[in-house]
Amino acid sequence: MSMYTRLAAGRYLASEHTQGPWDPATQHMGPVTALIMHELAQTAPRAGLELSRLAVDVFGPVPIGELEVRTEVIRDGKRVQCLAATVSSGGREQARATAWRIREAGTPATPTLAPPPIPPAATDSWLSTGFGYGKAIDWRFVSGTAGATGPATVWGRVLMPLVEGEEITPMERLALFADSGNGVSQVLDFATHMFVNVDLTISLFRAPAGEWVCMDAATVIGPSGRGLTRSTLFDQDGEVGAATQTLFVAPR
Repeated sequence: MSMYTRLAAGRYLASEHTQGPWDPATQHMGPVTALIMHELAQTAPRAGLELSRLAVDVFGPVPIGELEVRTEVIRDGKRVQCLAATVSSGGREQARATAWRIREAGTPATPTLAPPPIPPAATDSWLSTGFGYGKAIDWRFVSGTAGATGPATVWGRVLMPLVEGEEITPMERLALFADSGNGVSQVLDFATHMFVNVDLTISLFRAPAGEWVCMDAATVIGPSGRGLTRSTLFDQDGEVGAATQTLFVAPR
C-alpha cells in the first residue's frame, strides 16, 4: 500500500491514495509535490547543501494514472544550487517546479515559535473518510475542525509510503502535507465554491525532522475571484518555515 509505484526512472503509477477532493479521477497536489521532492533529492545531491525553497506552479489537474517527473540543474554554484522539475501525464505538462539549495554554515539562530502539542486521535471526519489523500493522513486538529470555516492548526502524518519499497523522508512528509493549507482553513463552503491553489511555495530556514508535520493555516479571499493561504510549518522541535498558496476561487 503506497501512493506511487515506480515503473522506470522518473516514471510512476499513482494509486487511489493520491486522490484529491475536487475530482475523484485526479490527484491531490500534496502527493505530487512530495514526488517532486523525492526526484529532486536524487538530482545532483551534494554534501553541505540543504533544500531551502520549493515553488510549484500547477498548470492543470494531474490524473490518477501514469506520470513522469523530469529534473535538471539550472545553476550549480558552490554556495547555492537551483534545480527544476516538470510533471507530465499523457504527453501533457501539469506542473513545473523550481527549488533552491543553500550551503550549510554556522549562523546565530533567532528565536522561533514552539510547536503546539499533538492532540489525541480524533473521530472520523470528511478528511479521513471522504477521499484517498485524506484517508492516507492521520489528522490531529489543535484548533479549528475538518470541514469548518476559518483558520486552523493541525498536525498530520502520512500513514503509508510515498513510493512503494522506499522510505519516505521528513522533507517529503512536509511537502505532502503543506499543500493542505487551503483545505483545512477554508473560508467558503466546499459544497458551493471552488478554492483551488494554482501554486505552492514552501520556504524553510531549517530541515524538518520526524514523522509529524504541523501547519497553522489561514485563508483570505479577495473581491475578484482570488485568494491566498498562508501556513506556518512546524515539526515536533518547533517552527521550520512557511508555505503560501495562491487560490483560484469560483462558484461550483
